[in-house]
Amino acid sequence: MKQLELLYEGKAKQVYATDDSERIIIRFKDTATAYNNLKKAVIANKGVLNNDISAMLYRHLEAAGIRTHFIEKLNERDQLCRRVSIIPIEVIVRNIVAGTMAQRLGMEEGTRPSNTIIDLCYKRDDLGDPLINDDHAVALGLVTYDELKGIYATTRRINEVLTALFDRVDITLVDFKIEYGRTSDGEIILADELSPDTCRLWDKLTGEKLDKDRFRRDLGKIIEAYGEIDRRLKRLEE
Repeated sequence: MKQLELLYEGKAKQVYATDDSERIIIRFKDTATAYNNLKKAVIANKGVLNNDISAMLYRHLEAAGIRTHFIEKLNERDQLCRRVSIIPIEVIVRNIVAGTMAQRLGMEEGTRPSNTIIDLCYKRDDLGDPLINDDHAVALGLVTYDELKGIYATTRRINEVLTALFDRVDITLVDFKIEYGRTSDGEIILADELSPDTCRLWDKLTGEKLDKDRFRRDLGKIIEAYGEIDRRLKRLEE
């Protein structure tokens, strides 16, 4: 597979074309951002760990029958993935109240609601990625109601699979955000990444935060936390 021109560069990843029009290469960078890009830093080897963690999680989801863009991990920073057109909606799954939800609703962080909460955000940096509902998503022409029904069903299944996986390594999956994309034949599949950048992960015994909140909240030991997630997941693949 030959890498060609840079197609897109985001906050934490670069996307390259290949000599196969249906395949792309995603490269994980060491940059860290928070608060809609207001806080920035370079954290050595973060991209290496995120690539490894995301590949493991995608392999697990594929084994559970969930269609994703992931094909294979190429090297320490690169993944080969199916080319998709990203739907500009972030789907956020909240098993435990934390972060902006706690602030927005005046709830105590760590509260476990009786239901699983799913939020939608419109991916527009210039608008601050606002919360939207199903009707907004359809009115914006991003998805249909039938497509949303499928996205919600897949999202709940992803949550079930990942919650059980992390439970096996004594980690609580607090919340996570995912994105979906359309393939060239119109199928909607999971895309982007799954890593401590996109998931809140707490140690089940100590409550220690092992995710991007260590950067957001200036807690330090960011690479150590990401490395701990990587090591625990690798134990399941041995």
